[in-house]
Amino acid sequence: MTLTDQLMSPEPLGWMASLILLSTIGRQIWRQAHAPTVEAVSKWLFIGQMTASLLYLVYSILVKNPVFIVSNAALLVTGITGQVIYLRRRRCTQS
Repeated sequence: MTLTDQLMSPEPLGWMASLILLSTIGRQIWRQAHAPTVEAVSKWLFIGQMTASLLYLVYSILVKNPVFIVSNAALLVTGITGQVIYLRRRRCTQS
């Protein structure tokens, strides 16, 4: 691949979009972890995110796109993390 081909590649754009999306979701999970209550967060948000991320991950593997494989694997991890935080916080506030 020549330098021109590399500069014209859509991959850097995909990586940048992925980083922005993961940063915003990561920030939301951080805020959720430090919020006084869990009432503003729906458990269905993370269930939906995990389901979609898992399906997108399988699709990404099938089409062999490394940007989407990494991005969707990371999004699946953020969904799982958010759900775990939600469930722990909810359990603590109910006790």
